[in-house]
Amino acid sequence: MFSRFKIFNRQIAIFSILFFYLIFPLKSQNDFEVAKNVDIFITVLKELNAKYADEISVGDLTKTAIDAMLQKLDPYTVYYPESQIEDFKLLTTGQYGGIGALIQGKEGKVLISEPYEGYPAHVAGLRAGDIILKINNQPTEGKTSEDVSNILKGEPGTAITLEIKRVGVEKPMTFKIVRKEIKLPNIPYFGIIGSDVGYIKLDQFTENAGKEVKESFLKLKEQGMQSLILDLRNNGGGLLNEAVNIVNLFVDQNVTIVETKGKIKEQQNIYKTRTTPIDKQIPVVILINELSASASEIVAGALQDLDRGVIIGKKSFGKGLVQNIIPLSYNSSLKITVSKYYIPSGRCVQNIDYFGKDTLSFKKHIPDSLATAYKTKGGRIVYDKGGIEPDITTADTTASQILITLILNNLIFDFANDFRATHDTIATPDKFVMTEELYQQFLDFLKDKNYEYTTETEILLKELKQSAIEENNFQTIENLYQEMEEKIKLDKSRDLIKYKDEISKFLTSEIITRYYYQKGRIIYTLKNDVDIKTAKEILLDKTKYNSILSK
Repeated sequence: MFSRFKIFNRQIAIFSILFFYLIFPLKSQNDFEVAKNVDIFITVLKELNAKYADEISVGDLTKTAIDAMLQKLDPYTVYYPESQIEDFKLLTTGQYGGIGALIQGKEGKVLISEPYEGYPAHVAGLRAGDIILKINNQPTEGKTSEDVSNILKGEPGTAITLEIKRVGVEKPMTFKIVRKEIKLPNIPYFGIIGSDVGYIKLDQFTENAGKEVKESFLKLKEQGMQSLILDLRNNGGGLLNEAVNIVNLFVDQNVTIVETKGKIKEQQNIYKTRTTPIDKQIPVVILINELSASASEIVAGALQDLDRGVIIGKKSFGKGLVQNIIPLSYNSSLKITVSKYYIPSGRCVQNIDYFGKDTLSFKKHIPDSLATAYKTKGGRIVYDKGGIEPDITTADTTASQILITLILNNLIFDFANDFRATHDTIATPDKFVMTEELYQQFLDFLKDKNYEYTTETEILLKELKQSAIEENNFQTIENLYQEMEEKIKLDKSRDLIKYKDEISKFLTSEIITRYYYQKGRIIYTLKNDVDIKTAKEILLDKTKYNSILSK
């Protein structure tokens, strides 16, 4: 009973401290409301702990209450209890203690989806497709991928034993793996991609991202790079100062890159370039898409506002909010939104208004009709339309329904695992090709697999039938309807051939990943990348490049 009392008091302390940070410094008119509501919550928690009919978890209830409270604000203000310390480390540093592998759930089992090259899971010999049967002799049956992920993470240097089932191997295999500090790379790949065009893929903005971009840039210059593609697609951001450091590589010292504006004075900051740039003249293209956010938008937006680079791709995510990490007691932490940021032209890229809301309406998308025009350094017009709009917008590429179905049913994933089990080596990523024979093997693999799907045409045809029935006209078109239905079924049966090129590219990428991991996938996909093709065309046409920046 005494230990339970201590645990209860500890949870109350965490909650009280959290409230302290959220409301300090208090406005005098709010003092009473804050004190009253904190007291009410603590009283409720005490009564539940003392009198509820069954045992309760004070920690779980407190975490639920905190999460519910923060959900009223914005999705970026998050509480991390001590139990989520590895997730917190991954968020803030790109590092965590673990074995270094992606996992996924499939048909009630948890399996390895991709080991990180060079990390414990890869070094030990784990492969994509390995089913995790036991961890430290404890069965994983009934556990979710999140449960298993939490078990796999832990203190670097500690050992863990995995029993796995592998395709093509009759008996379970056992692996003893020592956890390591896993540092996800900021730059998974860089290289020359033809015609002296350099390419840097930046996946995140964790510590030293700016330094790593600089080092990669200088190595590419040694290899003869004359222009650069900086790929920020799918990069959700990270540390603001690293974004400033990257912009600093290409623009003069003492130039304002971003300004933050918050409720309190400490959050009113101006961030300027601090060092001499390494190259003010090299043509630069920045690639962005719908998942480029936060620090990615600072880099892309600042280089656009300063007329220092051409932006290509899709409109970015639109996250113009800044978070700070506040350490709390008992190894817990609070990530809290403290300000908005504004790039050199003065615009904010925030897409959703979380602040101008009441209890009945929130998460308001800011309409384009309210967009304000701003000017770049050279006088080009840009807008605050909730994200960075590219100078050149590339065409959308929509996957066919058959490809989506094959992916969601893990059939391409499974075939690649089977292929890896029977082929020890393949050609390098730039030379491996999907042969007619290999694609036929894939078709044979699918013959006894179930992968039902509904095409857009089938959906529209069913809607037509329903409308005709409701209007008592179906008998008039019934024969025509049945004829169309049969033709659609026949056409659908040919989808594996009709979309062969699209399916082959994805299948090839998946097979290459089994041997060359993430780097291999990037090298292969660059060959068929529409955004890369557009970027190279612009960089190799200096007149067009300069005309975009001087419009």
